Amino acid sequence: MDFFFDDLPSTSQSTPKSGHEDSQLTEDMDPDSSRGKSSNTSMTETQGQHTCPNIDDISRRVQELVEKINDNRTSDQKVMDGFQEKLMQKVTEMCRQTKEHMYTVYEENSNEMQVKLQVLSEVLESCTKLNSELIEANQALASLRGGLAINQTSDP
Repeated sequence: MDFFFDDLPSTSQSTPKSGHEDSQLTEDMDPDSSRGKSSNTSMTETQGQHTCPNIDDISRRVQELVEKINDNRTSDQKVMDGFQEKLMQKVTEMCRQTKEHMYTVYEENSNEMQVKLQVLSEVLESCTKLNSELIEANQALASLRGGLAINQTSDP
């Protein structure tokens, strides 16, 4: 169990070559080295016992937090997927409604245009008739002028 102390910084001013020599030096200087070793061993075991449950607790808590984070991510992903699905449904519905509205407006405009074209066709037909009548009237007037001109030359 001396390995626990190997990692601690040395308090002596001499620079030992390895951690084992430092432990041996301490044992050699202590008159009750057997009692000190037993005391160090039990202290190390006690610290190890306190350390292990703390490490186990920390490890367990970390694992719980990781699981909680993963559960939250899963939950968030489900919420995002649900949101995306609802958004897609709404967008699809809005596109469908817009398309229907466009077709309705197109149909209404088409019907209005048809009525206006019909009116324009009737006006054009009336104009054509009036044009024909005006041509006939013009020809009649030209004949009358021609007749009047002959009459005026013959009546002196």
